[in-house]
Amino acid sequence: MTEAEADKSILTLAVDIGGSGIKTIVLNEAGEPVTERKRVSTPKPAQPEPVLEAIATLASQQKGFHRVSVGFPGVTRKGVIYTAVNLHPDWAEFDLASKLSERLGSPVRVCNDADVQGLGAISGEGVELVITLGTGFGTALFIDGKLVPNLEGGHHPFRKGETYEEQLGRDALDEVGQKTWNKRLAKAIRNLQNLFNCDRIYIGGGEAKKITLDLPDNVKTVPNVTGLLGGIALWRD
Repeated sequence: MTEAEADKSILTLAVDIGGSGIKTIVLNEAGEPVTERKRVSTPKPAQPEPVLEAIATLASQQKGFHRVSVGFPGVTRKGVIYTAVNLHPDWAEFDLASKLSERLGSPVRVCNDADVQGLGAISGEGVELVITLGTGFGTALFIDGKLVPNLEGGHHPFRKGETYEEQLGRDALDEVGQKTWNKRLAKAIRNLQNLFNCDRIYIGGGEAKKITLDLPDNVKTVPNVTGLLGGIALWRD
């Protein structure tokens, strides 16, 4: 794409809301970055208004954009938030798409953050599972490129009466250390492979860099920026 063509493309502000950080980048119509990634720490407490203000601040630092894609760590439906375990209870039934659209003056689409990461990682063929390792434990399942919505596998039972997120989230990593955490991750990968018979599994998120185990042939890590790059897919109707 020439510089002149890029100037004429519809630009998308991609936003990734995480438990520890909020990131933004601007993408062209091909899903290629046209700005540098920007990041701020997630406000504490992570209530809607401070998060909206943080996004607005980041957006003001990016070049002009025409629309916005948001990855959010929880269940979302038609731009409305239903769960936000790692943020704040005030997000329940919060219309993030409408409120952020009012703030930025651009149309907004919202999807679960693991789903957005998957949209940036998958091949679109067969059964593909995406795992995100960060503050929590996210999952997204795709069949021939079609998303199975609101899987929220991180909150399913895993071992010793605890969920995948309780055993593999950042708090667990800090508590048990990298060696034990990797052993748990290996078991989680085996469990999920047996459950879904995946053709491919992709692992992303900020804590993916802590993986030291030998991954199976059909499992690979993806860059954390994939959680932003997948935002372009929310506008492919």
